[in-house]
Amino acid sequence: LFYFILFYFILFYFIQHYAAGAVVLRGVVAVCLRAAACRCVAGAAAPRRGSASVVRVTGGPQSSRLLVRRVSGVSCSSRLNTSQPLLPLSSCRSASFTVQDHQDFTDRVIHSRLPVLIDFHAQWCGPCKILGPRLEKAIAKQEGRVSMAKVDIDEHTDLAIEYGVSAVPTVIAMRGGDVIDQFVGIKDEDQLDSFVQKLIG
Repeated sequence: LFYFILFYFILFYFIQHYAAGAVVLRGVVAVCLRAAACRCVAGAAAPRRGSASVVRVTGGPQSSRLLVRRVSGVSCSSRLNTSQPLLPLSSCRSASFTVQDHQDFTDRVIHSRLPVLIDFHAQWCGPCKILGPRLEKAIAKQEGRVSMAKVDIDEHTDLAIEYGVSAVPTVIAMRGGDVIDQFVGIKDEDQLDSFVQKLIG
C-alpha cells in the first residue's frame, strides 16, 4: 500500500509539473510567432517618404530594364482622380513658339499663313515676364487663328535691329509678311484682346 500511494503521488507530481511546463511552452511559442508575424508585416509595408521603389520590367527573354520611381509620400496604390473633367485637346496645344534663327523666323513668321504676334523680349526684363503670360492667354482665346513668335533680343540681335526694337517688351503684329501694328511696354488683358482682334481683322 505504501508503494502504491508513493507511485500515485509521484505520478500526480509529474503530471502537474508537466502540464505547467506545457502551458509555459505554449506561451513562449505564441509570443515568438506573433513577433515573427509583425516583422513580416513591417517588411512588406510600403516604402517610406523619399525612398525609391524599383520595379523590373521585362520586354522579353533577352531584355530587361529597371524602372526607378521616387515615392514622395503618395501611396503606390493611389488611384487616378477621374472626378475632375479633362481639358479639351485644343487647350493643350500652344500657338506660340520660340524663334531659333533668322531662317526659322522667315519660314514661320514672314511666310506664315496665319497672322503672327512677335514678342521681342529679354530674360533680364521684368515687364517682359509680366506681359508674356498675358500674350499667351490672348493668343489661346483665338483657338488657332493667330500664332505668336518669341524672339530673345540677346540671342537674335539682328532681328531686333532689323525691326527697330529699342526697348523691351516690344510686340509687333504681322500679317502676310507685313507689319500691321506694334506697341512697347505692358498692356492689360482687354487691350491685348483688342490688339489681337485688330490683327485678325
